[in-house]
Amino acid sequence: MAAAPTYILGIETSCDETAAAVVRRDDEGRGELLSNVVLSQLKEHAPFGGVVPEIAARAHVIHLDRLIEQSMAEAKLNFNELSAVAATAGPGLLGGLIVGLTAGKAITMAHDLPFLAINHLEGHALTPRLLSDCEFPYLLLLISGGHTQFQLVEGVGHYKRLGTTIDDALGEAFDKTAKLLGLGYPGGPRVEAYSKRGNAKRFDFPRPLKGRNDCNFSFSGLKTAVRETVNNLGTLSDTDVADICASFELAVVETLVDRLTRAFARFNEMHPNVRKPTLVVAGGVAANAKLRQAIELTCAKHNFTLNVPPFHLCTDNAAMIAWAGAERLALGLTDDIAFKARPRWPLDSVSAPIYGSGRLGAKA
Repeated sequence: MAAAPTYILGIETSCDETAAAVVRRDDEGRGELLSNVVLSQLKEHAPFGGVVPEIAARAHVIHLDRLIEQSMAEAKLNFNELSAVAATAGPGLLGGLIVGLTAGKAITMAHDLPFLAINHLEGHALTPRLLSDCEFPYLLLLISGGHTQFQLVEGVGHYKRLGTTIDDALGEAFDKTAKLLGLGYPGGPRVEAYSKRGNAKRFDFPRPLKGRNDCNFSFSGLKTAVRETVNNLGTLSDTDVADICASFELAVVETLVDRLTRAFARFNEMHPNVRKPTLVVAGGVAANAKLRQAIELTCAKHNFTLNVPPFHLCTDNAAMIAWAGAERLALGLTDDIAFKARPRWPLDSVSAPIYGSGRLGAKA
């Protein structure tokens, strides 16, 4: 007799999005998104040029209960119809993680449900399997404000880090460049907008780690080059800003293509029998049009199938947390209610941490 479908409530509060979602997983592993509610805090953090942890945590406290109720209503479910509750336990901002974990644990205890403590990175890694048949193994490129890394995804709970940033994440590099140019926060969309009318050949910015025989990233040197250019120019015209943005974006694109080519080679070395390998791209930076085009061309050149979830599932959301919970529940991988928040929680616990000049190297 076929097993009954499972219904998972997911909660995400690791940074500056407060989110709740419900997914359904049938006995054959097919997923369905029943609700996905996300409240952005961009307006609250924009005046500070970045995320303020105390403000983020306070917003989660204020809004999370309402968003959970809205998510359950849209899914047309009562709490006693759930199979389990999944909440992000890390990595992320400690205050925010505690808010989401506390809410998730309270619901599981009140309704006698299994609890699932989810690694935020695993949520990104498994998202494509919610929407389509995406068979293991595949290569994940995660490019966001907090993470830039390659992961070999071989199964639920089975990951191997092939490369990570040794300093800044790519999204952070975009934000810092925008801040240097006075463009505001978040920086990615603003840098991209200005780059469209700029001369990408005007400034010869460095391509960090290009040609290196590994899959790591570094963006601090590129950021420094932008700062030095801004300082040397003095008062910036609109043309200067556009040219800097275009030159910066070109440097990022060429760096990413070089690193991606190396990661493809590494994947093929580790899984030579996969005839049509897949690259999954997740994270908000995946929305950049020139990066997306470069990734598509590089995939075609190296015979990789590109799988990019819809943008609302690439950025931080609770659907990916609920789905990771559904995949883990199907394998019996539940967690104790005493599970504590982990601000730093590598997806691959085997690889040694890489400590660069920035805080993110230790987290990746």
